[in-house]
Amino acid sequence: MKKYNPEAKISEEQISELKEILNLSPSSINSQPWNFIFVHDQELKKQLSEVSFINKEKVLDCSHLIIFQVLKNTEDFEQQIEEHLPEGNVNYYKTRVKTKGEEAVKSWLGHQVYLSLGVLLSACAAMGIDSTPMEGIEPDLYDGILNNERYETLFAVAIGEKDEADTNQPKFNPKTRLKAEKVIVEA
Repeated sequence: MKKYNPEAKISEEQISELKEILNLSPSSINSQPWNFIFVHDQELKKQLSEVSFINKEKVLDCSHLIIFQVLKNTEDFEQQIEEHLPEGNVNYYKTRVKTKGEEAVKSWLGHQVYLSLGVLLSACAAMGIDSTPMEGIEPDLYDGILNNERYETLFAVAIGEKDEADTNQPKFNPKTRLKAEKVIVEA
């Protein structure tokens, strides 16, 4: 959705359910290198909207903005898995991921956060909550506003109730996708 109804708010029960769903999101070796910030404070949304490019209006008008972050330092991640994961999981990381270098580790950690995005978007759809994933933000400036030392922002998701007059809805403007036979193959 492109436009949200600024008067509509998602219930606390639904927000609690979404938090639990994100908490249970899958990740490779159960790594969970993430942090999810649920923003509903209008003043904070206003600050974040100023560093959200063309997504400014979505950030301002949505019920909640969910910011997806990843651990900044691989050392913090390694300490976390050493403390919370079985030896086999830690060994997988050490032999299959860490050996590829720091850049590959950072990429792998980010991929885990993106897995949780798919879970959230599916949950929102099932719950009748409109959502917009947004990479079109300035993550470094989000980090400056949020002042979270351990995590860095990857992307955000606006959630809420669509504005009924939004012309980007499929009923006004049908979705365009590649033909299924071009992207779905049976083997």
